[in-house]
Amino acid sequence: RLRTGVLILVGLAAIGGITYGLAKMKPAAPTLDRSTTVIGTVKRGEMVREVRGNGTLVPQVTRWIPAPAEGRVEKILIQAGVEVGAGTVIVDLSNPQMEQQAMDAEFQVKTAEAEAETLRVRLESDNMTQQSQIATINAEYSQAKLQLDTDEVLGKQGLVAELQLKISRVKVQDLANRLKVEQQRLAISGKSTKAQLNAQQSRVAQLRALAKLKEDQVDALKVRAGTNGVLQQVSVQEGQQVTPGLNLARIADPASLKAELKINETQIKDVREGQAAVIDTRNGVIQGRVSRIDPAAREGTFTVDVSFTEALPSSARPDLSVDGTIELERLKNVLYVDRPAFGQGQQTVGMFRLSADGQEATRTTVSLGRSSVSTIEILSGLREGDQVIISDTSTMDNYNRIRVR
Repeated sequence: RLRTGVLILVGLAAIGGITYGLAKMKPAAPTLDRSTTVIGTVKRGEMVREVRGNGTLVPQVTRWIPAPAEGRVEKILIQAGVEVGAGTVIVDLSNPQMEQQAMDAEFQVKTAEAEAETLRVRLESDNMTQQSQIATINAEYSQAKLQLDTDEVLGKQGLVAELQLKISRVKVQDLANRLKVEQQRLAISGKSTKAQLNAQQSRVAQLRALAKLKEDQVDALKVRAGTNGVLQQVSVQEGQQVTPGLNLARIADPASLKAELKINETQIKDVREGQAAVIDTRNGVIQGRVSRIDPAAREGTFTVDVSFTEALPSSARPDLSVDGTIELERLKNVLYVDRPAFGQGQQTVGMFRLSADGQEATRTTVSLGRSSVSTIEILSGLREGDQVIISDTSTMDNYNRIRVR
């Protein structure tokens, strides 16, 4: 019986020891597969801070073509995507009222021209009649003057009565006065003729200008591009009634494209005009600079314009999707690592640092500084050459130590 009691005590002591030992043992560390784990090495040197955004190529010069007048869309001659010249007709409109007004204006011009010609002929006829009268009076005056000279010679010889001599003198004087008056009338008539013809010609010119205006208005119903470029959009359909000023089509200059990038509102604070940018069109990479920043956010993003500093590839087209990277600054002599899948800039996070043999990783508190597209600054917690796990480790949040195989 004593022996049995001793055995029981020994057994209880053994169980207690085992229990205590198990309690003191560390829990088994989980294992990560190295082939699916992304590991980054802490480096010291220059870190380029960048932000990235996607967007599209848009024309810097866009021309909307408005409807010149009320009308009906008869035909759309050019479809979107076609290169056009300044004189290319895009849309053909019709307006019967304007066409009738143009015909009426042309008829008024022809009527006024005929009236001007009739007036000219009549005035020329009046002028010739007046000149004929002057010629007749002048002939009578010359004849009377000759008769007076003869009478005066004969009068000195007593061969002509004094009364006859006086009659000859009066006749000469009368004809001289009539000749003078008719010549004055002819001069005044000439000025009047010129004034009447000028007035009629002015009326003809006015009607011609009106007819030209009406003709141009009808011609404008053939809506032209007005500039060289690519037709981006036709916003009407055949048969549609349009009002003056309604936008019919949009023309863009493909040689003057810019990139419009959407930058997250959390990253916009460090973006400035003039910063260098790189635009990837998927068919080439183009250098540029930030030229404008939208003053207000829309749906959580800011629109940033990038103007290009080098020639665009031939594949560049308006509305082409692009990716853009903007260089914010260059940090000299800083610790940095490839950007982890977790954690943002200016935060303190837990990162798994690998042991020297790379078989284990221990959670380490790390202070993160300024971030970039693919790298992030290390303020404290890591040293140059340290290797850390930068892939997602959210499933290991309850562990401070893991194995890596």
